[in-house]
Amino acid sequence: MTAIDMTLGDQLTLKQLSNALHNGFSPIVEVESMDGIYKVRFHHANGVSDLSDSKGHVSTFLGTGEIRDTLGQLGLTHGVLTFADQCGDEMIGVEGKAITPDEMLTYGTRISFR
Repeated sequence: MTAIDMTLGDQLTLKQLSNALHNGFSPIVEVESMDGIYKVRFHHANGVSDLSDSKGHVSTFLGTGEIRDTLGQLGLTHGVLTFADQCGDEMIGVEGKAITPDEMLTYGTRISFR
């Protein structure tokens, strides 16, 4: 674990992310799709941080192209596209078991930022 991992909280701005990356931060990048809206999470040794604006609001995107351009410019090369958990269909009575965050990362779609 790098020293930078210890200083990160549950929210991370682009400026903080850029600084962390230049100081050895190497997260697993998750892009979560929530029915056409996307948010970005960084999984690291000290936990998980959401990409947020300077006011502390979680940043949302309307497409993966904007995420690709933003994160690619910072030097990140790839991530994992996951989907908000939809484990059943109450309309037809199909029950399901929610998958864990680790399973979402494991079975997500690998994506490139370059």
